[in-house]
Amino acid sequence: MITFEHEKTINIGALIGVMIAITISWDRNKSILWAIVHGSLNWLYVIYYYFFLKEDN
Repeated sequence: MITFEHEKTINIGALIGVMIAITISWDRNKSILWAIVHGSLNWLYVIYYYFFLKEDN
């Protein structure tokens, strides 16, 4: 059974994923529409970015 503490942790993790995805998307595209799309995909986009789009400096 999921307790309140677990539910709160899951919600915080999802929020962090949204914020990271929107930040990455805005930095790359400078588009509000893409930021919304990537924010809705949150952790999927963050993982995709890390493995496929990250530029090596």
